[in-house]
Amino acid sequence: MARRQQPTARQMRLGLELRKLREAAGLKAREAAALLGADSVQMSQIESGISGVSEARIRRLAAHYSCANEKLIAALVGMASDRTSGWWEEYRGDLPTQFLDLSELEHHARYRRDVDFLHVPGLLQTEEYSRALFSYVNPEFPEDEVERWVEHRMRRKVIIERADPVTYEAVIHEGALRIRVGDRAAARRQLARVLVMSEISHISVRVIPFDVDGFGGAGSVMVYAGSVVPELDTVVRDGPNGPVFIDAEAQLNRYRTLFRRVEAVSLDPERSRDFIQGLTKEL
Repeated sequence: MARRQQPTARQMRLGLELRKLREAAGLKAREAAALLGADSVQMSQIESGISGVSEARIRRLAAHYSCANEKLIAALVGMASDRTSGWWEEYRGDLPTQFLDLSELEHHARYRRDVDFLHVPGLLQTEEYSRALFSYVNPEFPEDEVERWVEHRMRRKVIIERADPVTYEAVIHEGALRIRVGDRAAARRQLARVLVMSEISHISVRVIPFDVDGFGGAGSVMVYAGSVVPELDTVVRDGPNGPVFIDAEAQLNRYRTLFRRVEAVSLDPERSRDFIQGLTKEL
């Protein structure tokens, strides 16, 4: 297969998972390559996402690696076979690659969980909220570039608006709901948007009030994208240069636990709606 100049995060994840299986089998790259009639350079390119890999090769490697996890193997085959050129490709060259990788990750997710303490999660933001946020954080951006970022964020909502939407759960701290990213009227419209979305059957919104006892989880901000198999789940956290993707099993378990803990101290969805309605009346 042709070499890729710039593999996506999804393509690199496929290679990484194949490397994990090889290492679990106790084989070196050159030994695995020999099983395919290839060399260690080709194996390195497959495991780094630079080169694609066929279904037949994945299944051959899995057999030699004694991997009996059929669901994982099928998921890896699906990743290798996918030729999707998604809507996010329209933004290549305009937006940083990590944000396009995030869009691709969301597109393939089976469910999505957000935890936020400073801002309303992106999937629930109004256009004016998003515009005010990008303009403030990036004051040097010209107006047309800000609009490009806003447009991209609004299009990401397709995963909860399409015919086969992902299950979406958001835990939002009261602070994020109270901070006026725009003016009073914009804040009121943003809260109204959250309320409307919280009424949709596949969307759950929970609020953590300021006065909750025993809460020290403000560092738990994250996006959790669930895959078809838990081994391929991904956590996304903000880094100084954009989104950072986390896929190590120990870290995934940690964030699964953190989500359960912040969910446990939050109000249930019905009480959260009442809480948000109360905030709206204060504006």
